Amino acid sequence: MIRKAEQRVIVIGAGLGGLSAAIRLARAGFRVTVLEQQEQAGGKLQQIEAGSYRFDRGPSTITMLHRFAEVFSAAGRHLEDYLSVYPLEPAARNIFADGTVVDLSSSAEAVAGQIAAYSSGDAQAYHGFLKEAGRLYRKSEDHFLNKLLLGWRDRLNPAMTAAFLSIKPFTPLHRLLTRHFRHPHTLAMFGRYATYIGSSPYGAPALFAMLAHVEASLGIYGVKGGTYAIVQAFVKLAREFGVEIQTGARVRRIVTREGRAVAVETEEGEHAADIIVANGDVLDIYSRLLDEAERPSMANERIERYEPSLSGFVKLLGVPRTYDRLLHHTVFFPDNYEEEFKAIFGKRRPPDQPTIYICNPAASQEGVAPSGGSSLFVLANAPYLSECWDWEIESEAYSQRLLQRLGQLGLEGLDQAEVDLTYTPLQLHRDTGAHKGAIYGISSNTAAQTFLRPSNRSRDIQNLWFVGGTTHPGGGTPIVVQSGQLVAQRLIEQYG
Repeated sequence: MIRKAEQRVIVIGAGLGGLSAAIRLARAGFRVTVLEQQEQAGGKLQQIEAGSYRFDRGPSTITMLHRFAEVFSAAGRHLEDYLSVYPLEPAARNIFADGTVVDLSSSAEAVAGQIAAYSSGDAQAYHGFLKEAGRLYRKSEDHFLNKLLLGWRDRLNPAMTAAFLSIKPFTPLHRLLTRHFRHPHTLAMFGRYATYIGSSPYGAPALFAMLAHVEASLGIYGVKGGTYAIVQAFVKLAREFGVEIQTGARVRRIVTREGRAVAVETEEGEHAADIIVANGDVLDIYSRLLDEAERPSMANERIERYEPSLSGFVKLLGVPRTYDRLLHHTVFFPDNYEEEFKAIFGKRRPPDQPTIYICNPAASQEGVAPSGGSSLFVLANAPYLSECWDWEIESEAYSQRLLQRLGQLGLEGLDQAEVDLTYTPLQLHRDTGAHKGAIYGISSNTAAQTFLRPSNRSRDIQNLWFVGGTTHPGGGTPIVVQSGQLVAQRLIEQYG
């Protein structure tokens, strides 16, 4: 066996999962090169500067801070020396169609008091729901999030089976919520957690109720300098351990010989590799970078059987005014929440009245917008790419509908924005290779797609590994970071 100090690792993609793996591998002595097709690292998380306005285009809600801290501690460093983070309290504002407002925070009493304004029964049930969410979180941490599941032996041992059955794998999140709550506002507010992993609350397993515990007990954090500062911190740490990061390097194919991954071919030539870690959509990697004959276990027809996650339609608005109604994180809910998911996953069309999420970082930190201004990241859930909707044709009209809706919600003056940028699922697909423009890889709308995700290790090609939202442990920023740590640790054990 070749010693790890002599192992050449190519990481395809400089998203947070790829950088997480690269750091840990380099710290252990592997020679690591990261190839990123975009002009800056970050994958789906990019920083956009336009005039005096700065935006994070991509993940903006930072939870499970310990997952990020572990990247630094595993490298013998401290997160605080690279990043400045601060808790958001209240964490997020929820505004419903009738004007009702609920600010989520770490105070269960304060949240229950706001819920009581429209439903005393739901308010009384809130504490019991948080207890159930905490139980689901602990089960997930103990049995799923902290280990790779590379084969049936990993999944079918007695402890894993018992844990699996205890988390209600076949009960949809919405059904679990109805056991605690009755009012549509509460059901929508906590059902929205399914969208954190690109799914519908009417299909995603009850396990994701754990995110109520994550936000209430572990907290939501802001990052000084914007969320992109996490990428910058990871890049800095990676380079301290000798990781070479090449941007603008588009991978054409993964070169294989006799069933082994041996190199990565870019437009500039080949990069020889003993190990390849692909930080990208697994389905895109298989279909775009490997011939079908090389991947019998992941043939085209099987790839097409996976349901992609939802995508998103994004507006970046630099506005010379502030909005007292907006916290750092604010969500506007429609009249009928269920119709949104029927449109996205059923009709594969944007909903007529989407839930609108707005990140307004100027509410909690300076420097992201000129004095008296706001840098607004506006996100509406959207379907993955299909023949049912053409963003090249429909983008402008949908953008105007969204701005009109925001005006109706009381956000005046958006027509005077000094910066008005649009980012569609089609652009996301072109920039990052996200399969069908899906943000989170595959959806978690069934138990199979939640718990039997494509493996982190290729079944067909030796020395080819995967990190990111499509594979285990799943989607969401901290979980993607964790996937990089898990794969890196397994490789260290294998070659150590």
